[in-house]
This record gives sequence, C-alpha cells and structure tokens, in this order.
Amino acid sequence: MEELICFILELLFEVFLELVAAAIDDLVNRGAGEALKFPDIKNPTLAAIGYLVLGAFSGGISLVLFPHPFFPRRRYHGISMVISPWLTGGFMAMIGRYFRSRDRETTRIETFAYGFVFAFGMAAVRFLLAS
Repeated sequence: MEELICFILELLFEVFLELVAAAIDDLVNRGAGEALKFPDIKNPTLAAIGYLVLGAFSGGISLVLFPHPFFPRRRYHGISMVISPWLTGGFMAMIGRYFRSRDRETTRIETFAYGFVFAFGMAAVRFLLAS
C-alpha cells in the first residue's frame, strides 16, 4: 500500500513540476513573441526538436534546484517518464482549447503533442541524471 501511495505522489509531483515548467515556457513564448514578433516556424519537426531541447534544459534547471529524486526508486522506476508527459500534454491541450474558445491566440506548446514532447524532455533528463 505504501508503494502505491509513493507512486501516486511521485507521479503527481512530477506532473506538477512539468506543468510549472511548461507554463513558464508558455509565458516566455508569449512574451518573446510579442516583444520580438518572431515569424512562425513552419517546420513542425524542427519545432518539436526545439521543445524537446527546451524540456531537457528545464529538466537540467530542475536538477539544480532539486538534485535528488523526489521519491526513492521502486520496482516501477521510470514509469512517470511515460505517464507524466501524457498528463502534461493533456493539460496543455486543455489550456489551448480554453484560449481558442475565447478567440485568443495560442502558442505551439498549448497543444498535446508539443506539451508532451516538452514534458518528455524534462522527465528524461530527471530520470537519467537525478542522483
């Protein structure tokens, strides 16, 4: 029972951490886009690689702040690397739908695919490098 509770807490905390990082990235994208008026990147593969790199960079920053794993390793170590990007991508897609329903402009990270890629990059770095 204790292992199940730890698993759920780890998953929720990682999703929360990835959501905070994605929200910060979204704010930076909105601010930089308004300030510098970058033209849209037309190549979705290049954009996905960019979000993967930004996610990995965010994971590296999170390691500076939180260098150790949040919970001890268990039998299903690393499963949050699969589940938390799905949850984060879903949440970012909900944010995008919310903005579109109010006729507001959205950014790429406010879709499932780019939110997932960002969160996966962050989770992979934490999985591989958290001591």
